[in-house]
Amino acid sequence: MAGEKIRVLIVDDVAETRENVRKLLQFETDVEVAGTARSGNEGIQLAGELDPDVILMDINMPDVDGITATEQVRQKMPHVQVVILSVQGDQNYMRRAMLAGARDFLTKPPMGDELISAVRRAGEMARSERAKGLGARVPSASMTSTLSPVMPMGVPLTRGKVVTVYSPKGGTGCTTVAVNLALALHNDDTRAVIVDGNLQYGDVAIFFNEQGKNTVADLAPRADELELEVVEGVLLKHAASGVHILAAPTRLEQAEKVSADQFTKIVEYLRQLYAYVIVDVSGHLSEIAIAAIDLSDAIVLLTTQDIPAVKNARQFLDVLQTLGVQRERMIFVMNRYDKRIPITPERVGENLKQEVLAVIPLDERAAIPAINQGVPFMVNNKTLPAARGIYSLAELVRARVSAREDALDRPVKR
Repeated sequence: MAGEKIRVLIVDDVAETRENVRKLLQFETDVEVAGTARSGNEGIQLAGELDPDVILMDINMPDVDGITATEQVRQKMPHVQVVILSVQGDQNYMRRAMLAGARDFLTKPPMGDELISAVRRAGEMARSERAKGLGARVPSASMTSTLSPVMPMGVPLTRGKVVTVYSPKGGTGCTTVAVNLALALHNDDTRAVIVDGNLQYGDVAIFFNEQGKNTVADLAPRADELELEVVEGVLLKHAASGVHILAAPTRLEQAEKVSADQFTKIVEYLRQLYAYVIVDVSGHLSEIAIAAIDLSDAIVLLTTQDIPAVKNARQFLDVLQTLGVQRERMIFVMNRYDKRIPITPERVGENLKQEVLAVIPLDERAAIPAINQGVPFMVNNKTLPAARGIYSLAELVRARVSAREDALDRPVKR
């Protein structure tokens, strides 16, 4: 379908709005306004007749509201992508729209560039769904929420990526890397949450100098019926960056009450709210660590230049097949690299038959003061060598999860 125009249906009960939106799109050579509708009922009918790629849908209409119309269209034609337009930027509207199956949410009047970008994104999704012969995933009514209240307007809903930071050897800097990686991945378009999976002795909240009375242990008993308001009340927010934190239990006996199944359901829920879910786990291959690894779109495996760390990394790589984890999901990283030490990334990669893809240099100016002050170095010292290493790792993570998603979407050759 390459080269074909994106066919758009405009549904709004106000004639002036329909005309203004049409004018915003009329000069785009890759977009065609296939029709307009004056009500929700007419929009549902025309969607069936015209089979558009994208519907620009108003929420407030006198007969059938835009959310109900969206739900009905998506049930019958799941390849059609809906962009909701509303004068109200209310988070409840956004949540209901996404639950109904909307692809995007824009406030009225939309800026020209914002509208066109949203149409093109939705058009690409529609074409992809048509090409696969499958409908886009429509959230079930039982899903409590698929949209974070902190998600900005105009950002399409996607299934977030889980990235676990792991080392089979303690003291390699897992929490430092996980915390700063979350900061590097987090922005207005790809929001991040970090989950402390080291349930007994987790320090993620301390690294951010944040503390709260609620932790993952408070969500575990409700894992089967999580609600947005409850999750919001448990998550901590790092004020300087906006990254959200799910802290580890504050008492050892609480950690024992969180099962791997509960932990899995919590992470799966969070990936519906955030573009990236970063999980920091302990070196022991506990049920929680295995659950996180199993969920992960990418696993950041850390080693350092000392022989025990390299040996443990080898053992972990050997056990991957038993765990059913493909090596392609691994991003092998050498942390605290000191070029004066002859154990180089190249030698380690060759010896373990797993290429070291990223190197984070030893940078005592960055790590130790950041930990003691509770201010991750990615907040204030982004030009330091360690920060540049984290940025490189973040780009690798983005590329790896994107490539993996493309591979999963690619049709199998017969």
